[in-house]
Amino acid sequence: MTPSSLDALYNELKVVSDLELLRDRHSLQQFSRDAYSYSPILRPLLDPCCAELVARPHDLKGVHAVAEACARHQVPLTVRGAGTGNYGQSVPLSGGVILLMGALQVVRYLDPATGAVTVESGCLMRDLDQVLRRQGRQLRLSPSTWRSATIGGFIAGGSSGIGSIRWGFLRDPGHLLGLEVITLETVSRQLRLSAAKSESLNHAYGTNGIITAVTLATAPAEEWQEVAVDCENWSTMLQLAHHYCNSALSLQLCTLLDRHIVEHLPRWCGPYAGLHRLLLLVTADALETVKQLALEARATFLHVGAESGRHSAGLRELTWNHTTLHMRAANSDWTYLQLLLPQPELAVMETLQQEWKHHLLWHLEAVRQGGATRFGAIPVVRWRGVNDLEKLMARCRELGIVIFNPHVFTVEDGGLGVVDSHQVEAKHHHDPLGLLNPGKLRGWM
Repeated sequence: MTPSSLDALYNELKVVSDLELLRDRHSLQQFSRDAYSYSPILRPLLDPCCAELVARPHDLKGVHAVAEACARHQVPLTVRGAGTGNYGQSVPLSGGVILLMGALQVVRYLDPATGAVTVESGCLMRDLDQVLRRQGRQLRLSPSTWRSATIGGFIAGGSSGIGSIRWGFLRDPGHLLGLEVITLETVSRQLRLSAAKSESLNHAYGTNGIITAVTLATAPAEEWQEVAVDCENWSTMLQLAHHYCNSALSLQLCTLLDRHIVEHLPRWCGPYAGLHRLLLLVTADALETVKQLALEARATFLHVGAESGRHSAGLRELTWNHTTLHMRAANSDWTYLQLLLPQPELAVMETLQQEWKHHLLWHLEAVRQGGATRFGAIPVVRWRGVNDLEKLMARCRELGIVIFNPHVFTVEDGGLGVVDSHQVEAKHHHDPLGLLNPGKLRGWM
């Protein structure tokens, strides 16, 4: 981006009403970062990346204006929600403009018959869930950053989270029912995509369309109860977790944490007793069964309380990637991996534990895949250099573990490692000049 093209772009946009433009150094650096610092590999790659202009539209007119100006001047554009992603999804590799979507936050429509909701992409997931709950509904899936993440950012950069034990993954058919998208062209188009057409923009890092509104399926609201179960033996806890997941219980979360992780977590999940810990969100009618199964396994049961009674953080913010956050707060030498364990899980876990000792601490999350319960793992790993981490990932593959690599910034390499032709085709239709978040969609390159 040349200084002349930046000046021409700025002069064109500064007359647009309800469009804020920021050029000060602090804003440029602030909005060019997300939580990629979890990865010591991504940090030196992404630290130098910085936008040259930040634009905050307050309506769709402003989005159209920025999209058209970027197309005319051939300036890269990176869309940003709240910047809670961990893989550099919203970091501008090629500079250019950052488009802040947080002012577009209207809940447009909640279908009283089906519970489907249409909401603008900048709406915080916490605020959306509060609106839904007043109507007897709730979000199916949410990240551990749900209080600060936007719904558009979750669609573009997320994949699973709290609720995945019931509802699987975000890209499973039935969650995303439609999108409103603005194209990056000299005369931008506003499109309303069907569920089928929307899937190519799901988890595409905003590389193939500017998402301005989403339509999602929701679930009937539940009064979730927070439970902690402590076990001396890891294999006992894993067996107990399987028992919970395969019983007639309503679960929203099932997290397994090594005792050395529990040691560094905030105490709002109960006192630390030197034991491994299982965290659950369950319905009230399941509490007695959860307690009985824990006692039969000689585990310690603690009903922390109703989730709605929390005035601040709850169990959700001890799980998924928040677990890594808490460990890194205790010692920044910790990083992490994202894995899907083969079944049975225990043998491969014990093998890796024997080989990597205290440099690998287990953190498991129960998910639903293809109708069956599986355990994803987000272990915290002590950083000992790139070669050491590569050896660990190679060993995981040898053992039949699927890796979703959190130390890369391309869509494909952080997922299943294959090019999705539908994502590339959508980019041709919605961003023919290839200006949206360039460098992240390997299939396009």
